Amino acid sequence: MANGDSAPPLAIKLSAINKSFGDVHANRNVNLEVMSGHIHGIIGENGAGKSTLVSILYGFYSADSGQISINGQTTTIRSSADAIYKGIGMVHQHFMLVPNFSVLENVMLGHEGSLSIETGAKKARKVLNKLSQDFGLAVDPDMIVENLPVGLQQRVEILKALFRGAEILILDEPTGVLTPQETEQLFEILRALRKKGVTILLITHKLKEIIAITDDVSVMRGGEMVAHLETTRTSPAELAELMVGRKVLLEVDHTPATPGEPVLQAQDLCLTTMSGINQLKDISLVLRAGEIVGIAGVSGNGQSELLDVLSGITAPTSGFFQVGTSNITAQQPSNPARLRALGVAHVPEDRHKRGIILPFSAAESMILGFSGAHHQNSGWWLSPSRLEADCAKRMQDFDIRPPIPSLASANFSGGNQQKIVLAREISTQPKLLLVGQPTRGVDIGAIEFIHKQLIALRNAGCAILLISVELDEIMSLSDRILVMNNGQIVGELERDNADEKRLGLMMAGITTDEGVAISQRRVRS
Repeated sequence: MANGDSAPPLAIKLSAINKSFGDVHANRNVNLEVMSGHIHGIIGENGAGKSTLVSILYGFYSADSGQISINGQTTTIRSSADAIYKGIGMVHQHFMLVPNFSVLENVMLGHEGSLSIETGAKKARKVLNKLSQDFGLAVDPDMIVENLPVGLQQRVEILKALFRGAEILILDEPTGVLTPQETEQLFEILRALRKKGVTILLITHKLKEIIAITDDVSVMRGGEMVAHLETTRTSPAELAELMVGRKVLLEVDHTPATPGEPVLQAQDLCLTTMSGINQLKDISLVLRAGEIVGIAGVSGNGQSELLDVLSGITAPTSGFFQVGTSNITAQQPSNPARLRALGVAHVPEDRHKRGIILPFSAAESMILGFSGAHHQNSGWWLSPSRLEADCAKRMQDFDIRPPIPSLASANFSGGNQQKIVLAREISTQPKLLLVGQPTRGVDIGAIEFIHKQLIALRNAGCAILLISVELDEIMSLSDRILVMNNGQIVGELERDNADEKRLGLMMAGITTDEGVAISQRRVRS
């Protein structure tokens, strides 16, 4: 240590942790040491064993073998109650809050501290106010949680853990639903927590965040721990290679687009629910051949509904959109089959709900929505041998592993399931590709492949509308970027003018003085 200082004590020591689920060895002799008062990152591909490991630490699972030590004391953690008692708190990726309870009620729920609710609430309010001041976690204790923005809801989760006495805090993918500004606010909170001596274990797939906020980082691959590094002595490229086991191209080879004729034009599209909620408000846009237009926005601001309308799943309430020379309106709605016939392909946001059928074989999932073309080629009955031969070729083209057409779709990894959907949609040589969250839950190696495929498709003249909550993905792939907030397009930026700060403000519904003009483009009918 510098200046002759002794090493800080270990807050966490995991020794030879093993955990199996049937034939799957999720954790294999895993060792981990986390210094007290450090921010320690854990990264790895899907299925690397990260979630299993922290679930053992928080008491969701029990290890088959191995030893856990907390602050130098060997211990057994059988439940989350045990973990909380030993000073471990966890902020889950999907918040564990009661939406119609106040902040105070959520924080004290299960830890009322008195037979009298009023007395317990009074004590809890005092503790909550002190925690808010000490750690920069300002939030109104009387606000109803469902009325808070996502960033403040996350603060409530952190306060809830601290209220229960957490000295070790586990955060699982904490920035997945945050704007860049909210992410930076979170990092400031984490730095304040570290300064006060709180130990933080950060699980994330975002290498840039690991570099920005952690002191140390551990890398998992195939259920094993393959590296422990000081963050200042590594790089995103090295971490990516350790995660995957080979060199990974982190930057997209993005050449300037040469847009052609309009392929998709939308004018004043609106979508209102039966209960009167306006999910889309006067959406107007133009998408041309040979360009990728990205739509940025915090999840839940109308992006999913826009994809549903443009893919023919949902009819607009008013307005229209045009694909080629065909108009789709509320009075003359379309459907996915008709839009496919017009050259529209669709990679849905949720591959399990809309992209594949898990019990179907890969060959069967590979023709979903396009079985009519196979009927035409083989008479009334689908030919299993023809389907499997076609699937085998696409598996080779898209590096789908294992390359077994007869294997059930459920038995492929998330990244390979996504490749099945992409292979099906891209192989039709579409004029327009609607793609939602193309790399959600996908390993870094598969992300590299998917990005290359989208750029190649754009270069071949396809128009691509890209929706992603990953701002890095939007910025690296898009030629133009539209931003949605509260069901509206609130601005547009050219690729060269886009940066995280400006996009983040727009995503929050804010435009700056130097800022970004709200797009007022209208499409001629």
